[in-house]
Amino acid sequence: MIVENRPGAGGRLAAEYVSHQLADGYTLLVGASGAMSIAPAIYPDLQYHPTKTLVPLAMIASFPLIMVIPQDHAAKTVKEVVEWAKQHPDKANYASTSPAFTITTELLKLKSGMPGVMIPYKSSNEMILSVMEGQTLMAIADGPPTIPQVKAEKVRAVAVTGSERSAELPDVPSMAEAGYPSVDIHLWSGVFAPMATPPAIVAKLEKALGEAIRDPGASAKLKNMAVDPGGGPAAEFRQMIDTDIKKYAAVVQAANLHFEEE
Repeated sequence: MIVENRPGAGGRLAAEYVSHQLADGYTLLVGASGAMSIAPAIYPDLQYHPTKTLVPLAMIASFPLIMVIPQDHAAKTVKEVVEWAKQHPDKANYASTSPAFTITTELLKLKSGMPGVMIPYKSSNEMILSVMEGQTLMAIADGPPTIPQVKAEKVRAVAVTGSERSAELPDVPSMAEAGYPSVDIHLWSGVFAPMATPPAIVAKLEKALGEAIRDPGASAKLKNMAVDPGGGPAAEFRQMIDTDIKKYAAVVQAANLHFEEE
């Protein structure tokens, strides 16, 4: 197996490349949700589509996002953050580094009526630091840069997106528990093949990938990375992607969001 890194444009260049390769089962794409479900919802001129020019084979893993606020803030719950922001609209802002974080926060704003201006940062670490230092009211971010700061009590986690709690932060309620079940966002990574790949090869790859991801050793390593292992049926993966795209597109339209090409 040869790994060929094709960085750039948030993973979109790699997806476009694989969608045009020979459909013989030997060229596959490992793609993340940023390029495979968020990009189709915000960029109308993509040269690929995750379920129309590519075949979803298996989800490798998924993970929720974490909403954090300054450790010493008076608010202790999501609803208290929302109420504080409504009472102090001139101080209501949030940090973001990517469309994924922006869309998730804007979804919370739509469902709660909370005001909030997005403050852009270059990296997740800078974004969390802005919350630690009180420069921003909140951030909804991924686990690796966030969980250590939560455990060190540098920031306070008030919810994880979705309907279930995170095994890494068992004392932090889910968004559903916090009263916002519609804020159900999980990011993920998965494996794809070109659309014209023969069904027999697709079935063979789906079976092999599922077995590999569900292997106890592989699952344990994924869990150690604070992600939930995938490996379920490809049909469910495909349906999830199409649902994600519709969800994100609806938020982009309702919140009148505009994103520049990376």
